[in-house]
Amino acid sequence: MFLFNEKISIKETNITLKTEAEKFIKLAKKTILRERINLENYILKHPEFLTSYVPVRVSVDAPKIVKIMARAGENADVGPMASVAGTISQMVVENAVKYGCKNIMVENGGDIALRAEKDIVVGLYAGTSSLSGQIGFKIEKEKTSKGYGVRTSSGTVGHSVSLGNADAVVVFAKESSIADAAATSIGNFATGAPDEAINKCLEKAEDIDYLDGVFVVIGEYAGKIGKIPQLVKTDKKVALGEFFEII
Repeated sequence: MFLFNEKISIKETNITLKTEAEKFIKLAKKTILRERINLENYILKHPEFLTSYVPVRVSVDAPKIVKIMARAGENADVGPMASVAGTISQMVVENAVKYGCKNIMVENGGDIALRAEKDIVVGLYAGTSSLSGQIGFKIEKEKTSKGYGVRTSSGTVGHSVSLGNADAVVVFAKESSIADAAATSIGNFATGAPDEAINKCLEKAEDIDYLDGVFVVIGEYAGKIGKIPQLVKTDKKVALGEFFEII
């Protein structure tokens, strides 16, 4: 299914791409370059788009990437840059599908956008939590065949800005841009004792539209809301940047 595997680094964008044909790797690189240019040019004229921690309104003639990010930020009540990784991943997948790709997975800093004809297991990476590398989420082909997004945000792992202390906030949605912004928003509420922090996160998740489900891990504690994929045992230790496993 995924015959080709390549890491692509273009400025701040660092993705791992798995796909069925080499031509889609080349297409992905072109998509990333084009959309980064569109985003950078927009930011030059509208610098608040880069720095705002709250939703930002954009003009009707804004590039598609800008509109998708603004919509995701507004949906989760965060700044538009909270969804940049998920949006780029989503656009890479959508563009590949337009050209006939049936199996593609893009991981971008804990954000996954995919389209596949088979079930996919996404492994959990949650820092020092005992659950890290031990469980995964089986996403069935009924969802993967239509395109799907998974985002993991953390206040204890990685370089992304988070105001909370969750080891992992995993968000499942049809669009990775929506999942990305939501994971940041939800993770900001992970403050206080573990059980209290998890409850705060799940309460926030209830206020965000277009999500299928959310799974929160803090230390040895975990909680969920909505419909998350089936939990499966992976028994695989995964390193940061190798978030997903295909079974």
